[in-house]
Amino acid sequence: MECKKEKNLKKCNCTYEPCAKKGICCECLEYHLKSRELPACCFPKDAEKSYDRSFDHFSKLVQKNVI
Repeated sequence: MECKKEKNLKKCNCTYEPCAKKGICCECLEYHLKSRELPACCFPKDAEKSYDRSFDHFSKLVQKNVI
């Protein structure tokens, strides 16, 4: 499968600047799941800025109807 990095970058809301995985969604997802986290694209812009990508943080946002 061919990576569509340039297209993915247009949608990527990750604010972590030194991230080498931006636009390479398969690598990003694999990295975060290994750390029991979700990638930035699963979070609203203001929640993503906290860099708390944990499952717990995600579930709290769902409970508050933020997501």
